[in-house]
Amino acid sequence: MKNNKTELVVKSNRLNTAIQNLSLAEIRLIQLAIIDSREQNKGLSSDTPLRINAMRYAEVFEVSKQTAYEALIDAEANLFERRFTFMDERDLKVKSRWISQATYIDGEGAIEVIFTPAVVNEITRIDGIEQFFTKYTLEQTAQLKSLYAVRLYELLIQWREARKTQLFELETFREQLGLGVNDYKRMSDFKRRVLESSIKEINEKTDIKVSYTQEKKGTTIVGFKFVVREKSKPKTGQVAESRDVDNGDLFTIDGLSDKQLWRISRHKEFISTYSDLARGDAGKNWSAYSDFIVGEIKKDASKFSKKRPIREYLDGNEADYDFSR
Repeated sequence: MKNNKTELVVKSNRLNTAIQNLSLAEIRLIQLAIIDSREQNKGLSSDTPLRINAMRYAEVFEVSKQTAYEALIDAEANLFERRFTFMDERDLKVKSRWISQATYIDGEGAIEVIFTPAVVNEITRIDGIEQFFTKYTLEQTAQLKSLYAVRLYELLIQWREARKTQLFELETFREQLGLGVNDYKRMSDFKRRVLESSIKEINEKTDIKVSYTQEKKGTTIVGFKFVVREKSKPKTGQVAESRDVDNGDLFTIDGLSDKQLWRISRHKEFISTYSDLARGDAGKNWSAYSDFIVGEIKKDASKFSKKRPIREYLDGNEADYDFSR
C-alpha cells in the first residue's frame, strides 16, 4: 500500500451528493474504510469487516493518539445510527445506514465496521463509467479541521473538470453539508460560519481554489453556484547538482516529519534489522524504543539503509507495521 495520504477516496456521485449527517470523525473513518475496501479488495461484500486502528487514524489526520481512540469509540457508539438519503440509478429515493455492524476492539485500539449493501454498491469502482464517480486523494481533506469544509470539498471536487457547478439549491445543499434544520438558520450566519469559512480553509489547504455566487428569487437567496479551479502545480525543475545521483533522496530524511520517522521505526523489517541498536530503556520499552530510533535516524540516517533506502519503509501495507505495542 502507498502512503495513506496519497490513496484515492472513490465513491459514486450519487453517494457523494447524498444527504447525510456524519461528524468529522465519522467522515474520516468512512474515508479510511473506503480506501481499504478498494486497495485491500475488502468491503466489496456486505459481510466483510474492515479494521481501522487508532494509530493509523492519528498518523493520517495528525491528531493525538487519545483523540484517535476517542474517535473510534465514538464511532462504535454512533456511526451505526447514522443514515443517509440518495437517489439511485432509477431516480428513486433510497434511505440507508452507512454500516450494518461496528465493533470496537478494546485493548487493540481498533474498530471493525461492515458497510451496508447500499454503500458497497456505491464504492465499487466500475471501469468505463468513471465520469459517474468522485475521486480525490485523502491528503486533500486530511488537513481540513471543519466538517463543513470536508463536505464542501467533496461536493465541489466532483466539478473539477467542468470548473463551474450547477445550482446548489439551498435546502438540499444544507442537508448535503450535514446541517440540521435549526443550524445557522440566518443566512448571514450560514454564509459566515459555514460557507465562507469553509471556502477559506479549502483555498488555503487543498489543491483547488473556490469562489461562489448566490442565486436569488426576488430578494431571497435560493442557492449557490461555484467556480472550481485547480491550483497550479509547482514546477519540478532540474535536480540540484549537489544531490547524489546514485542514492537520490531515498537515503535522506529531508522533509520527513517526526510522525513519519516514528512510522518507519515500527516497520517490522526495520525492527528486525535495527532493534539491536536500542540500549537500556529503549531495549525494553516500545515507546522509548521509537523515541530512541527517531533520534538516531536524525543523527545519521545513512546507517539505517543496510537493506533498502530508509524512505521505502514508509510505503508498506498496514500488516507490515507493528502499531500494537
